[in-house]
Amino acid sequence: MIYEKSRSFAQILDKQDSLATYRDEFHYPKDNYNNELIYFAGNSLGLQPKRVHDYITKELFIWSEKGVLGQEERWISFHERLTKSTAKLVGALNQEVVVMNALTVNIHLLLISFYQPKKKKYKIMIEKDAFPSDYYAVKSQIKLHGFEPDSALIELIPRKNEKILRHEDIISAIETHGDELAVIYLGGVNYYTGQAFDLEQITKAGKEKESIVGFNLAHSVGNLPLSLHDWGVDFSSWCTYKYLCAGPGSPSGVFIHERHHEWDGPRLLGWWGHNKDTRFEMSSKFDPILTAEGWQISNAPIMGMAPLLASMAIYNKVGMDAIRKKGKNLSSYMEYLITQFLPSVNIITPKSRGCQLSLSISGGKDIYYYLLRNGIVCDWRNPDVIRVAPHPLFNKYCEVFDFVKILRNAIER
Repeated sequence: MIYEKSRSFAQILDKQDSLATYRDEFHYPKDNYNNELIYFAGNSLGLQPKRVHDYITKELFIWSEKGVLGQEERWISFHERLTKSTAKLVGALNQEVVVMNALTVNIHLLLISFYQPKKKKYKIMIEKDAFPSDYYAVKSQIKLHGFEPDSALIELIPRKNEKILRHEDIISAIETHGDELAVIYLGGVNYYTGQAFDLEQITKAGKEKESIVGFNLAHSVGNLPLSLHDWGVDFSSWCTYKYLCAGPGSPSGVFIHERHHEWDGPRLLGWWGHNKDTRFEMSSKFDPILTAEGWQISNAPIMGMAPLLASMAIYNKVGMDAIRKKGKNLSSYMEYLITQFLPSVNIITPKSRGCQLSLSISGGKDIYYYLLRNGIVCDWRNPDVIRVAPHPLFNKYCEVFDFVKILRNAIER
C-alpha cells in the first residue's frame, strides 16, 4: 500500500476498514473529561470486551443458585469450552492444547517434563534480554538439575552495535551448540524489541539436533498466525491478557505436541490431570489423561476463564487472517509516518514483527510521560524503549496519525 501523510488519508483507511465495527465490542478508556484515550498498550493488557460482564455474571448467578451442584453440571468441564478455539488460534489439534494456571507456572510445569539434561546434552538456549520471568524459570530449572546457569545457559546475543538477532545467527548457534543443547526455549516475539522469530525454521534446526524446542508465545498468540502442530514444536505456553483481551491475571494456554501425550517421563501431578472417567474414584494411583490435559494440576478458575470465552468469541468470528492483515497495516502505517515526520526516532523493531513497534528516543522516559499526559496509553521498558502496539480489533488509523502528531510535539517542544 502507498501511504500518504495527511489525516484525511487516515480517515479514508478507517472508512475502508472491514474490522472497524469491532471497536464497539470493547470498553474504551477515557480521560477525566470523558475524551477517549488513544490506547496502544494491547501488547501489555488488552481492553475489556463488553460481553465479559455478562459472561462472569452468568457464572456468579449459577454459583449463587446451584452452589456445589454447578460443579458437576457445568464447571467440571468448563475449560473444554476453550479447547477448539484455542487449537484453531495456535494451529494445533484439539488434544494438544489446554488452558490452565498462569504463564510462568506453566513454563515450570513444561520444563519439569521436557528439560531432561544428560551428561553432555544439558544446556538450554534462550535469547539475551528475554522477559525476566523466562530467565528466572530457566535458571531455576537448571539449578534444580544440579547444573549452574553460567555453564548450562546459552544466550543468543545480537551482533555488535545491533539491537536484534539475525535469523542466520540463531540457526548457526543451534548448529554449533546442537550436540549439547537439551532445550531451545525462545520467545515467539521478543517483548522488548518486538522482533518476531521464524519459529518454523528454528524448530526444524532444533529437531535436526535432537533438541527439545519450546516457545514463550506471550506476544505471539492473537498477534500472529501460528501452526505449532505442523511446525513440530514440542511445547509452548502463553498468556491471554495481552492481545487476547481476557483481563489481568487471566489463565495461560499450553500446547504439547501429540507425540508426547503418552508421556512416561517426569511431570508434576495433580488430580485434574487424572483420567476423567475415574477421577472421582479417588485412587492414589495416577492415571493420566493422554492429551495436553494430562499436565493439569487443579480444576479450572471459572471466573478467570469466563472473560477469555468472551474474547475468544470475537477472535473466532473475525479469524486470524483478517486480524493479522489489519495489524500489519497499522504498524506499517505508523512506521511510515514516523519515518516521514520523525527521522530521528529509531524504530528498533524489524520488518519481521507483529503489531508492536519499539521506539528508541533520546529522553525517552520524559517523552513517554508527556504522551501519557496527552492521552496516549503505551508503555515504557527500561533501559530506553517506548513500546507502541495498535490492536487490530479496537484501534483506528486516525489514532495512529494522532499519536505520531503528539509524539512529534513531545520531541520538538
